[in-house]
Amino acid sequence: MPHIYIAGHKGMVGNAIERQLRLDSKNHIITVDQRALDLTNQQAVHEFFAQQKIDQVYLAAAKVGGIYANNEYPAEFIYQNLMIQANVVNAAHQNGVQKLLFLGSSCIYPKQATQPMREDMLLAGQLEPTNEPYAIAKIAGIKLCESYNRQYHRDYRSVMPTNLYGENDNFHDTNSHVIPALMARIHRAKINKESSIKAWGSGEPLREFMHVRDLANAAIHVMNVPEQIYRSIVEPRVSHINIGSGQEFSIKDIAHKIAEIVGFKGEIKFDISKPDGMRRKALDNMKLQKLGFDEVISINDGLAITYDWYLNNYDNARG
Repeated sequence: MPHIYIAGHKGMVGNAIERQLRLDSKNHIITVDQRALDLTNQQAVHEFFAQQKIDQVYLAAAKVGGIYANNEYPAEFIYQNLMIQANVVNAAHQNGVQKLLFLGSSCIYPKQATQPMREDMLLAGQLEPTNEPYAIAKIAGIKLCESYNRQYHRDYRSVMPTNLYGENDNFHDTNSHVIPALMARIHRAKINKESSIKAWGSGEPLREFMHVRDLANAAIHVMNVPEQIYRSIVEPRVSHINIGSGQEFSIKDIAHKIAEIVGFKGEIKFDISKPDGMRRKALDNMKLQKLGFDEVISINDGLAITYDWYLNNYDNARG
């Protein structure tokens, strides 16, 4: 029975991974609330690992947010993410944990990267300025895992998900990602009988979206691919794997899909004074497919699932 620690189990990604892992009764899941364990505290993290019997780690803990949050709090984004990653990875190594999966982000790739973005495009150009501190922290996480693999022969893997959405997302109006922010705004407009809503940017940028349940299944799949097969697909210094859906839409298309699911009949106005971010951001999925994973929830089904979860879990969504 593997003892599996999920760092960040209360977040959208960590929670989805926990739900999927608990479907197998053979897994012994270890979680701890952030109020009881501050992952930015090196001593506390090392003491926790020393007290536990851990065979695998899913490192999903992170400080995350959308364009606004990344712009407003760059110091917190780089500091907290660097500290969490360094503490967890080093504590895992010091306590003999051989298998770890680090979850990063597609924002690690250069702003002008050729689309769809391949893993070998990492560090090939300048990053998107709006999320550079977060991206640099995630790049450091990849290199941290690679370094422990090279020096200590650990099996620490990294996956870079595309834009995620789904249950347990953050539906804050300004500090969240595009789908939950639009969903909450459009829902409120419907409840309040407003004639229009405003969305950030031009609506033209293209984004790839993946339901968090798919990401959880992909992460578990990558963690459990036999090491010999995994090493045949990745290189020691380009060891991360993209996790994407192949489903790409403009922000404008997504806004209208959400409006249809919510039942909002008003106008969606796009505020071009707000930043767009990268014009397109899609991932090359070939390595993931070579590892044998290729199952994706459709965008319409995923948005419907997400809206249903929002209605049942946010008090202000009930009207």
